[in-house]
Amino acid sequence: MMRTSGFSPTDSTARSSADAAPPSGLVCAVHQPNFLPRLSTVAKLAAADVWVVLDDVQFSRRDYQHRARVAPVDGSRPTRWLSVPTHLPSGRATLIRDARLVEIPRSVRRVEHVLRQHYGVSPYWPLLATDLPGLLTLFRSTDRMAEIAEASTLLLLRFLGWSGTVVRSSALSAGSGRTQRLVDLCLAVGADTYLCGTGGSRYIEPDPFTAERVELRQFGVPTTGVWAGARQVSALHSLMVHGPEVVKAVLEVG
Repeated sequence: MMRTSGFSPTDSTARSSADAAPPSGLVCAVHQPNFLPRLSTVAKLAAADVWVVLDDVQFSRRDYQHRARVAPVDGSRPTRWLSVPTHLPSGRATLIRDARLVEIPRSVRRVEHVLRQHYGVSPYWPLLATDLPGLLTLFRSTDRMAEIAEASTLLLLRFLGWSGTVVRSSALSAGSGRTQRLVDLCLAVGADTYLCGTGGSRYIEPDPFTAERVELRQFGVPTTGVWAGARQVSALHSLMVHGPEVVKAVLEVG
């Protein structure tokens, strides 16, 4: 299993220029928990030492927090959504950590059926079949969608040999501004580098990072070969088509 951190919230996550700690060399990625996430997301997390699971922001049904696009390895069928029915107790204001599973037995059957239907013919299916029961069992022990999504991501990262640390943002102190919050989360886990994906680059302001001596490192992925569909379909597609070792090698080169 991946290591889960015991980071403790602090009274203040900011540090002044005068008493800034020496560089830690830790790279941090902050990302919402996604269900069987896309390869672009998995690649970013795999490139980080610490994944801060952003679980205390608003849940979005249009995002990937409770669903994934899957594509058959043989191209016999078009891509499709694999969604996990989710209830939002506070409506649109519901935070990701508070979203609840519904129709759990049906969800377990559907997830297992769709994944076997799309990837059962892959020579790498036995690898997935070994770890999949653990994920499906989790459905029966929690009703929190965020925990299922986080576990599904760790399952994929496990294929790639990732040995980083996981901590949830709800356990940390951070400011409310979009950029300052990211800076504070990096400081809270002792990271001096933040991996910024293509989405974040559209709104993140570099000055707060510079002020706290946190490197803002851009992260993107190609669109061909193993990376085809990396921003649309679950990373399972590349893993089941090319195999974990090939995907891992490509990520290490990148």
